[in-house]
Amino acid sequence: MRKWLVALAVPAVLAVAGCTDAGPEPAPITRDEAAQSRPSPFADCSGLTTDRPSAPPTTPAPGGTPLPELTLTCFTGGAPVDLRQIQGPAVINLWASWCAPCRAELPAFQRLSERAEGQLTVVGVNMRDTRSGAQSIGEDFGVRFPSLIDQGESLQRALGRKAIPMTVLVDANSQIRHVDVSGALDDARLAELVRVHLGVAVPE
Repeated sequence: MRKWLVALAVPAVLAVAGCTDAGPEPAPITRDEAAQSRPSPFADCSGLTTDRPSAPPTTPAPGGTPLPELTLTCFTGGAPVDLRQIQGPAVINLWASWCAPCRAELPAFQRLSERAEGQLTVVGVNMRDTRSGAQSIGEDFGVRFPSLIDQGESLQRALGRKAIPMTVLVDANSQIRHVDVSGALDDARLAELVRVHLGVAVPE
């Protein structure tokens, strides 16, 4: 009788073990794959562009130069963005998660996007970065304005500048009015640049 009970118990134990077995250990998720699985902190880029034709490069507005003819990918996906179609006036900030001055000034750009909403557009261009690094900075610092991706430094090369952070101020005709590479900008300096070069008074 005892042998018969043992014989019944062994398959039962094996059956229980089979139900709790999770199978082979899954491959670890990379940091960038994990970032893609989380909602993006940045806004999508669908509202950035207009249907107006691009300004001809041979006829810049007085005192300005045209934005480069570049198309960049939006961090959230969707249709690529033609820089010359971005609704101006606009403030374009080139940044990276590994750049300490970039991290220092990003909250000021977020506040600018909130204070000057309806008056100008704030756009980020993430440079030479990992998706996970950019995503983490956006989450940690509460950055919500749209951000484009430029892994190949095409905008830097087109502007003939190497330093970041870099801030490009663009008027309503897609003309560059000022390029700032002075370092991390704060709220007061940003408001001054926008007032002087774009004629926009940022509410305090």
